[in-house]
Amino acid sequence: MNIHFTGIAGAGMAAVAQMMQDAGHAVSGSDHDVFPPMSTFVEGLGLPVAWRLDAANLPADLDVLVQGASAKLGGDDNVEASAARERGVRVTTFPELVGEATRGRTNTVVAGSFGKSTCAALAAHVLRSCSVDAGWLVGAISPSLPATGRWGRSPEMILEGDEYIVGPSDRRSKFVLYHPDRLLLTSLVHDHVNVFPTFAAYEAPFRRLLRSLPSEGLAVLRDHPAVREVAGETRARIVWYGGGEGGWRAENEVFGDISRFDLVAPDGARTPMTTGLLGAHNIENIVGVSALLLEAGLVDGGGLVRAVSTFEGIRRRLDRLTRTSRIPVIEGFGSSWEKARSAIEALRLHFPDRRLIVVFEPHTFSWRSRDALSWYDTVFEGADRVLILPPPGHGAESHHQATLAEIVDRTRAAGIDARPTLTASAAHEALSALKGDEAVLLLSSGPLLGLPDSLPPVFDRLYGA
Repeated sequence: MNIHFTGIAGAGMAAVAQMMQDAGHAVSGSDHDVFPPMSTFVEGLGLPVAWRLDAANLPADLDVLVQGASAKLGGDDNVEASAARERGVRVTTFPELVGEATRGRTNTVVAGSFGKSTCAALAAHVLRSCSVDAGWLVGAISPSLPATGRWGRSPEMILEGDEYIVGPSDRRSKFVLYHPDRLLLTSLVHDHVNVFPTFAAYEAPFRRLLRSLPSEGLAVLRDHPAVREVAGETRARIVWYGGGEGGWRAENEVFGDISRFDLVAPDGARTPMTTGLLGAHNIENIVGVSALLLEAGLVDGGGLVRAVSTFEGIRRRLDRLTRTSRIPVIEGFGSSWEKARSAIEALRLHFPDRRLIVVFEPHTFSWRSRDALSWYDTVFEGADRVLILPPPGHGAESHHQATLAEIVDRTRAAGIDARPTLTASAAHEALSALKGDEAVLLLSSGPLLGLPDSLPPVFDRLYGA
């Protein structure tokens, strides 16, 4: 097939484009208003890509157009989608395409409110390191994988399963289209309040996902009250992790540049492991993936240990951006309360004696919604200062958009030294006279005014060892 992706710089879209190219299809794409790292990542894929939306971008022999769901792509008014329909070309979404293309594969869906990108990438890395030619779809960039999407030649397929809806006209969660044989469920906390206003609405698609597992399938579930509440929906064999005895767990954790712990199986067998990833939450991610792969019989213990020790994580998930600065600048992914808290707690764990400065951009709908302002009451606990960048305006009319002043005031009311920071220059100025005993965390799912690119070389120059 000849497939064109409108909105190819979306993390999921780019991954599916690579998967389809690896499967032998001709692939092209287009997008606009894109920022690094996805813009530079897509440019390096070797695909025909146009950085504008134009009907002229569509190949003459186009079979399918895959349209991204981002508001900036124009929805029904998208010029490329309109032109495709006029030509009688099918217009679809990437979850629908993935669901159709992977029928007949052995699909493992990695789902949860947080941790799913890291776990999906880690599972793919371990299988690849153990010579299993699996396919995968990961909605983030990992230095340990040659691509975010791969078709592979073995039956195994690892799919990061997003609970967010397919699009404005299709309110199904993406992952319900993926017909899993196995499931790794990392977490279940209320998120995406713009489309799931209540927790009951949020957990409903997870219940549906659990029900879709076959009776001979495998459900590897994090031991958490909310997950236990929905676990009864599945007929599959359940394996628990992250709790106490009777499930897979980590013990004897020692945190450092290289952290060490024992992976403990339900029968008490111990496997010493190491990781360069930061944070207790990443050790829990490793436990979940280890339980999945060992219980499924896909790898052995020796191969697992070696692969985990070499896994470099996910870009924007606690990446150290500075090279020589004695003040580390680390980028975390803060798309939700839980993800932001995990990043802050990881820095407090690994840098307990440093003052923590957070540069935060309220990018997702939840962070800039008045309906979720209560998140600011607790999210920055442990931070000594927070620079808050302006919330973006795209899609503001679709929810109760909060102002920067409201966000700053709510954060200050929680006892945090919060400062509105309107421009990249203002952020640079605020960070130009530090003492040397700080750590800086850049936290967002958005572009952060380009600070992940512009700030590290300045720190390496100002605070170089």
